Amino acid sequence: MSAVRRLQALKSTLSSGVPHAPVTTLGIRHLSKSKSPLDLAYEKVDPPEAKSQSPLLIVHGLYGSKQNWRSLSKAFARNLGRPVYTVDLRNHGESPHSEVMDYTAMASDILQFCQSRSLSNISLVGHSLGGKVAMAFALNPALPTDMLSRLVVVDISPAVGPVSPEFRRYIDAMKEIDEAKVKTKKEGEHILKRYEPDASTRAFLLHNLVAPAKGEPLKFRIPLSAIADAIDGIGEFPYTPGKETWNGATLFVKGAKSKYINRRNMGVMEQFFPNMKLETLDTGHWVHAEKPQEFVDLVSNFISQE
Repeated sequence: MSAVRRLQALKSTLSSGVPHAPVTTLGIRHLSKSKSPLDLAYEKVDPPEAKSQSPLLIVHGLYGSKQNWRSLSKAFARNLGRPVYTVDLRNHGESPHSEVMDYTAMASDILQFCQSRSLSNISLVGHSLGGKVAMAFALNPALPTDMLSRLVVVDISPAVGPVSPEFRRYIDAMKEIDEAKVKTKKEGEHILKRYEPDASTRAFLLHNLVAPAKGEPLKFRIPLSAIADAIDGIGEFPYTPGKETWNGATLFVKGAKSKYINRRNMGVMEQFFPNMKLETLDTGHWVHAEKPQEFVDLVSNFISQE
């Protein structure tokens, strides 16, 4: 695939719109202080030909949303012949906002989502932040034994470590854009260029820039201050290696050019998930966006083995 086609594919997968796309309006959401599970926004894709009622559930990464996975969720529904759900994590997309944003809370949101819809025997896919949420979900002692069938973790490990500096930098950039009261995404992108040279990453971040109401300045729909306060905890993990385990079939998918999964944290992965295997694709951190067809084929084959 040429460099141009790779860029186009990445833009299409990371964001359903480019920086100059029409903006959507933003509903007012209050910042909750409750530790109770939140009702997550979601989308569901039904397969054109049903082969199984065991659903696939996909969880996005930091600053992402369910819309980043729309094209892949349709591909999974076709390949697997089963319903596919994509959710917005708390403080992301169209889901409620909260001061509480740790892995235990986010995993509890996913558990409530599944229980409220009587979902069982699910396959769960999570990328980056969503991968850690998926692992915390699997290790939750309250998880019903028949709820999770297969786990796919994309380019992240359960190891504890500092958050990559670019994620903090993006918070600063988005706050500056909010304070500038921009009227178009093009104006927002002009500011963001000083923080992020990659056009696809800028498009990914700017999909969160929306209009609170017609005629008003654009604003990020995610609660920047709440995420900034929680960002140190994103490098943490709530469970202890060797104490909690999930013995179900687990696939870790690593980007060959990414360092999030490495030889130093392989032992921790194996302690938590003894029935794991590791596959590597020739990508960076955005595995599913850079090699979408290879990723869909790899994950579909793994899930189909149940």
